[in-house]
Amino acid sequence: MTRRILIAELKQETATFNPAATVYEDFRITVGADMLESYRGTKTEVAGVIDVLDDDGRFEIIPTMAAASVSGGCIGNTDLDRLLNEMVDSIRAAGPVDGACLCFHGAMAGESEDDPEGRVLTDIRSVLGAVPIVVSLDLHAVITDRLVDTADVLVPYHTYPHTDHYETGQRAACNLLRLLDGTSRPTVARVELPMLVRGDELLTASGKFGEAIRMCQQVEHSDTGLAAGVIIGNAFTDVPALQSNVLVTTNNDYELAEREAQRIGRFMWDRRELFQAQLTSLDESICLAASADGTVVFSDAADATASGAAGDSNEILRGLVDAEFSKKALLAIVDAPAVSQAFRAGVNTSITVPLGGTRDPSRFTPLTLTVDITSLHDGHFAYEDGTAAHAGRACVLTSGTIHILVTERPVFVVGQRVFQAHGLEPADYDLVVVKSPNGFRTWYESIASLIVPVDVPGSTSANLKSLPFRNCVRPIFPLDDNVPSPFHGS
Repeated sequence: MTRRILIAELKQETATFNPAATVYEDFRITVGADMLESYRGTKTEVAGVIDVLDDDGRFEIIPTMAAASVSGGCIGNTDLDRLLNEMVDSIRAAGPVDGACLCFHGAMAGESEDDPEGRVLTDIRSVLGAVPIVVSLDLHAVITDRLVDTADVLVPYHTYPHTDHYETGQRAACNLLRLLDGTSRPTVARVELPMLVRGDELLTASGKFGEAIRMCQQVEHSDTGLAAGVIIGNAFTDVPALQSNVLVTTNNDYELAEREAQRIGRFMWDRRELFQAQLTSLDESICLAASADGTVVFSDAADATASGAAGDSNEILRGLVDAEFSKKALLAIVDAPAVSQAFRAGVNTSITVPLGGTRDPSRFTPLTLTVDITSLHDGHFAYEDGTAAHAGRACVLTSGTIHILVTERPVFVVGQRVFQAHGLEPADYDLVVVKSPNGFRTWYESIASLIVPVDVPGSTSANLKSLPFRNCVRPIFPLDDNVPSPFHGS
């Protein structure tokens, strides 16, 4: 009899310091057979899982529900309950299955639920019973006891910027196959690290974090290795379990799992001072851009929609206007009222419009500019990995040499497609502002003559001490001094 394998996806990264709530309608929801059609051929975990199961040929894939949203603020109780209940209901409706592969982000937070993924995983386990369940995770996931105790294997990304979504899905599916074939008995070791990390040393191709990940990969490639990773958490999901973790899963070899988890954990802890961001003031950043040749890229990590910020910061725009920046600049901002005003006026007209501060008004004050309306758009496009983006309506406004992509809803301003889909080619500009701490590098390093991490306010600032943490593990580095070592005898 053909065995039935269930697949599902739940993805949203929450920044609890962003006051603009995430709502049910922010999620792109795909159910049943539409999941297969939507994800096949993409560079996602779901596609990686599908391809491994298809290639094996022994299984019937049972698609249930995929729900994914742009990062954002906390999810309201009613919206979260609806979302999670629909997912569990879709899995219950699938009937008996032999195993499940779930693709989670892992850093979701609700208005009053600190661990949505752990909650829904527990409910899914109650529905499915004692079948193997493998869960793929972003390395920015918040690891909770419920996740560790309920899944058979947790499989995290190995790259930052994240370029291994598809490969992580493949790794997860391969782990599920081993469980189904009875060739693995997972044993898990976990080391909890009271540290929050940022900065360029997290770049896995060049930074110290990459050395730790390669240790994890060596474990996975060993005779008894199943999955290993350093999960650093999303520093802006301020929930009680927020910290870094090392997870090592082996095949019935707890001694190896514990030894390697301790070794990798000590490596990270001993180098914690390196994992902090070096930022450049806005004034200095603008001076650098004014004097540089080629395309300069500003990283506005403080308003990173990829990390959960509101996307309505106008701090860099204001700085460019005040400095009378004369070179050609490109940036994005979320401002639904401004888009509505542009649509009422129409293309090739000029309007005076306040920009910014509509979603995070305690941090940003609207900046009033007279702008030309260059183009209007429906806001539908595809990201680099092939998944659909929904920006709401969008418009391109120009103020002197500054071109501003304004969207009704937050989107990831990480790759180049978000601009290209709206008639804007980043390589044609002297300055491009992205809203991402490091993920943008995959798409911009080839065209950037200089990359500048800019120190401006925002709900996802890499200057962690500027944020009002109240719930995360304490004491924790770098928020507190003299944090005790998690290792005995250190």
